[in-house]
Amino acid sequence: MDTLSYKTISANKTAARKEWLLVDAEGKTLGRLAAVVAIMLRGKHKTNYTPHADCGDNVVVINAEKIQLTGTKWEDKEYVRYTGYPGGQILTPVKDVLKKKPEFMIEKAVKGMLPKNRLGRELFRNLHVYVGSEHQQEAQKPRKIELNTIK
Repeated sequence: MDTLSYKTISANKTAARKEWLLVDAEGKTLGRLAAVVAIMLRGKHKTNYTPHADCGDNVVVINAEKIQLTGTKWEDKEYVRYTGYPGGQILTPVKDVLKKKPEFMIEKAVKGMLPKNRLGRELFRNLHVYVGSEHQQEAQKPRKIELNTIK
């Protein structure tokens, strides 16, 4: 057996086989959903995963307004924003965020689980979150997946 014939293949952006995946967030816990979506965006569920390349899939998340939080997070959790001025820290309760912009909750949770560099910003562009069951990626024919199948 010739062991020199076995080469480790390092995937790059052009060689990656990217798919479109559809995830329904209805009744799912925010953190668990975000963790699985981040894994799919990175491509860690694929055999040709390469840490320095975008070899992950494009992910469409629907029903963002029907996300669940565990424990007392509906009363306690707040999103912090800072204007840059003294005394400019703004705390927004999670219930207000859910009413105004529910897709922000999923986007912020997923973005926090991606790398904090150029690659992370590039991977974040592959995430599409929508309120309601309608989305604008019908032309790409996303494949619906269950979160339990991806580890």
